[in-house]
Amino acid sequence: MYLSHLSRRSFVSSSIKVAPFFCVPGLMAETLTLTPRQTEGPFYPDKMPLDTDNDLIIINDSLTPAVGTVAYLSGKVTDIKGNAQRNALVEIWQVDNHGIYLHSRGGSREKLDSNFQGYGRFLTDSKGRYSFRTLKPSPYGGRTPHIHMAVSTEGKRVLTTQCYVKNEPRNQKDFILQRVKDTKARDSLVVPFNPLKDSKVGEVSARFDIVLGFTPTD
Repeated sequence: MYLSHLSRRSFVSSSIKVAPFFCVPGLMAETLTLTPRQTEGPFYPDKMPLDTDNDLIIINDSLTPAVGTVAYLSGKVTDIKGNAQRNALVEIWQVDNHGIYLHSRGGSREKLDSNFQGYGRFLTDSKGRYSFRTLKPSPYGGRTPHIHMAVSTEGKRVLTTQCYVKNEPRNQKDFILQRVKDTKARDSLVVPFNPLKDSKVGEVSARFDIVLGFTPTD
């Protein structure tokens, strides 16, 4: 069981301020790569948890954290021209450390980690930034480790995709990831989960930037 050096309250209130310290910004490219669409899958929560904030490790004011490797996932949502998308709703959902989803048919309820939120949401700030504290994803069934993600603007879902772990051997045979035939587009879904400097409990961080296929003038 891994305890973070940040409390839940301090993370939720200051996550955007600290996010740059938990990730290494990606290199600027001449041409932005559209984030590929991926299937939502059958396990988007069929019943939302009571707590839906951006800290999935601690539910409400519980003192017991979820089991697994704590991961700080952050990034920026932009359009194809690089314009930040303010107030975009970013959602994530994933299995717990035992490979079980929050969804009622997402695996054995007996094995479900009741201390893992399983789902979170966050509104991007004025610079399009988002941040979550969650678990490094675990494999399950025939899938490679991944985090489901969705972005909505003005109340409308505009993108559903998945985030994958770089250098994960299972990526090569994952039937969902390999559906993206364009190498550059597929690579944009795969990011490193790097050890967090000075963490005494093995936390990691990852940056996953999201590029939407429209501009504000559309």
